[in-house]
Amino acid sequence: MPHSLAQDLWTVTLYERLGGAAGIRRIVDGAVAAHMDNPLIGHRFQPYADRPERVEEIKQHTCDFFAVGSGGPGTYTGRSMTEAHRGMKIDDAKYDGAADDILKTMKALNYDADTRAEVGAILDTLKPEITHV
Repeated sequence: MPHSLAQDLWTVTLYERLGGAAGIRRIVDGAVAAHMDNPLIGHRFQPYADRPERVEEIKQHTCDFFAVGSGGPGTYTGRSMTEAHRGMKIDDAKYDGAADDILKTMKALNYDADTRAEVGAILDTLKPEITHV
């Protein structure tokens, strides 16, 4: 039986399409930079501008979560999304602003529309765990 592109689409994980750990790191680095400049959520990140070790910790947890959630290896050992965002009073607009930063970063990094849509769908499923907790 000949090998087809359709078969590849079914066997290639989102993690692989994102470029593995290195690709996810590029997305996270770009998204965090965008978050810092985002008028809706920048105030949450600005206090860490002088604490690069804390920014790195946030990025690493995000990379780990993103990797496992996209079909990559390993396990995520950080807090749940609800616990990590408890008390932040993140409303829908702030969440959507953060999600837009991620998707715009992916577009700038030349990820295709289908891959961005799949990540967008995952972000949609996480919204109830993060907002209003």
